Amino acid sequence: MGVVIQISQLLLSLSLLIILHELGHFIFARIFRTRVEKFYLFFDPWFSLFKIKRGDTEYGLGWLPLGGYVKISGMLDESMDKEQLKKPPQPYEFRSKPSWQRLLIMLGGVIVNLILGFVIYSMVLFTWGEKYLPNQNLNDGIWCVDSIAHEIGFENGDKIVSINDNSIERFNDIFKEILFSGQVKVIRDNEEIEFQIPEDFITKIIDKRNIVLFYPRVPFIIKEIPDTSINKDSGLKPKDQVTGINGISFRYYDEYQSIIDTIKPGQIQLTLLRDGARMEITAMLSGQKKLEIFNIIPSFEEMEKLGLYALETNHFTFAQSIPAGWNLAKEKLGFYVKQFKLIFDFKSGAYKGLGGFGTIGGLFPRTWEWNVFWEITAFLSLILAFMNVLPIPALDGGHVAFLLYEMITGRKPSEKFLEYAQITGMILVLGLVLMANLNDILYWLNK
Repeated sequence: MGVVIQISQLLLSLSLLIILHELGHFIFARIFRTRVEKFYLFFDPWFSLFKIKRGDTEYGLGWLPLGGYVKISGMLDESMDKEQLKKPPQPYEFRSKPSWQRLLIMLGGVIVNLILGFVIYSMVLFTWGEKYLPNQNLNDGIWCVDSIAHEIGFENGDKIVSINDNSIERFNDIFKEILFSGQVKVIRDNEEIEFQIPEDFITKIIDKRNIVLFYPRVPFIIKEIPDTSINKDSGLKPKDQVTGINGISFRYYDEYQSIIDTIKPGQIQLTLLRDGARMEITAMLSGQKKLEIFNIIPSFEEMEKLGLYALETNHFTFAQSIPAGWNLAKEKLGFYVKQFKLIFDFKSGAYKGLGGFGTIGGLFPRTWEWNVFWEITAFLSLILAFMNVLPIPALDGGHVAFLLYEMITGRKPSEKFLEYAQITGMILVLGLVLMANLNDILYWLNK
């Protein structure tokens, strides 16, 4: 059911973004009295699932969910309709309009996506506010969940002071800051320590998706004892908090992980807290040094309810949400652009992490949470704007580049050149789409 919810959110989000992106082109075309022949969600090679004609425009739903398009009269686009260009230009055609009008028509989709991302972020902040875990509230430091965190220099209990001389205000900022390597300062055993994130750090995480390097330290709370567990009849119960093993006390699950390596397999004594009462239970440790039980990893909200950590929420009035949304949109777009640049650093291997629809779908949670849905949709809107403005033929940015050339030089590129450029761009874009989705497939096959 969770996967179905993720797919539903992905389809709804992308459909909304595609329609509004194409609407941006459509609006500017209509403002400048340019005829729009087709307005489609998804592509419709050979046939469409639905279509209806209103005025000069055919509105429809295609069957190939790789995007959408508007077909503008007198323009060479992905439809590759060259017959129309052989006829004399008509006043209602794209090619008959001044270059500045054509430029705005081509930028219409990008403009709408940028505005949409900013508006959604503003409304999310106004409606739900901004909830986060302050880094300073991790009194006992971080939990290094993945071994990679240890490999690059972190230890359980580190209190992170700064990364690249930037103080860390929020726990979620830690991963974003170390993604690009740099100098780290931590408090470890009451001593300030500095170390350098390796430059090849990105190569260590590139083969993993949705990796969790760090998490706030949490106690060892039992979630479930499977029927196949060697401890199914030990008397352990869900919600029991394990606080000691063979007389060795601990507070956090990561401490248990370190202690268990020193314990011999066989019969052991566990110290528990059950409903606030301390008790002892005899349990078994397998040959692989496992209790064969599942533990709870609480969400931030659950940790707050358990009294483990205090979260903070910034609330915004409608007037305050506007500049706050603008700043958040700038921050998110800037972070994405920095990540995008890594793709062209072939030494980093970041291009291997280029993801397709599976990766995008994985951004959405397996439960429907409207605030999360809108936050992700806003981020995807900014990504769509950025990707479309890249100067690649077949994308909006390619058309914009040719228009800027025309405006600067006063000469239009030849139709034959535009035709070859369009074909080249389409091959490149389709190649990138295939590569991204192939990366997804290989990831799931190797998982």
